[in-house]
Amino acid sequence: MNWITNYVRPRINSIFSRREIPENLWSKCDDCGTMLFHRELSQNLNVCTNCGHHMPITPRDRFAALFDGGAYAEVDVPLPTPDPLQFRDQKKYPERMRAAQKSTGEKEAMLVARGEIGRTPVIAAAQDFSFMGGSMGMYVGNAIIAAAQEAVKLKRPLILFSAAGGARMQEGILSLMQMPRTTVAVQMLREAGLPYIVVLTHPTTGGVTASYAMLGDVHIAEPNALICFAGPRVIEQTIREKLPEGFQRAEYLLDHGMLDRVTKRTDMRDELITITRMLLGLPPAVKGDLPAPTPEPEAIEATPPAPPPVEPPENPKPAAKADKKKSGKE
Repeated sequence: MNWITNYVRPRINSIFSRREIPENLWSKCDDCGTMLFHRELSQNLNVCTNCGHHMPITPRDRFAALFDGGAYAEVDVPLPTPDPLQFRDQKKYPERMRAAQKSTGEKEAMLVARGEIGRTPVIAAAQDFSFMGGSMGMYVGNAIIAAAQEAVKLKRPLILFSAAGGARMQEGILSLMQMPRTTVAVQMLREAGLPYIVVLTHPTTGGVTASYAMLGDVHIAEPNALICFAGPRVIEQTIREKLPEGFQRAEYLLDHGMLDRVTKRTDMRDELITITRMLLGLPPAVKGDLPAPTPEPEAIEATPPAPPPVEPPENPKPAAKADKKKSGKE
């Protein structure tokens, strides 16, 4: 009995009561290696709660944390000609596009939206590095132009979150032509007197850094973000010298005057609200101001009207004598 009770029965129970645990409940920090629970990591905007390392975040998650109540409306972007050069390396360009769309759930590498931050209407655009490295192709150029045109039309500031490895090689010279096109879009904002704020995230490199990512009125970066045109490894191999510690990182560029601020992702919303309202000449945002409660119409109708006041008669008759006469007759 002891063998059956102590071994066989627990073994059977463990086999039939075994539950499958999802694999995506825990994430490992790329910097310190700490295992982080997915809900805790999502609530902290994909920032490690142990070391503060900023992990990648999708444009939709970024917009949900940026806009008031997570509410925003997407701005339509014109679709360019698919595969204009009939490019093929190990795979055809359309095959790479379909694979990226399937893995990310997005149709391209940039998302444009309009909404409010701190009750201030803005236009926002964000690149998705997980979509072919956030590479700048014709669609990204169209997206920035559409964002600038929407901002000029509605007279709103434009906030752009950059994250890219450079131009998209599958589109060749057409992708490089997006550099002057996006520069013209930024000039449209400047002529309209509208603020253009750029938030540089990890990584922002190549032709993106050489065009719209460095033309903002204010440049903010997330901590330890790589921001450069050519990467540090390429520069070391070219000049054959060892680069300084933290070269081309956000903190290094801030010390050398290339950036205005380095702000944590968890503090980015408040920072953008403050800067946007300052550039628009608006007073500081008031936190927690709620409108006065209004009574519900149903409650007003359900309340019965008060009865009119009853006035006493001028010469009231004594009721005591009448009662005595009545009792005597009885």
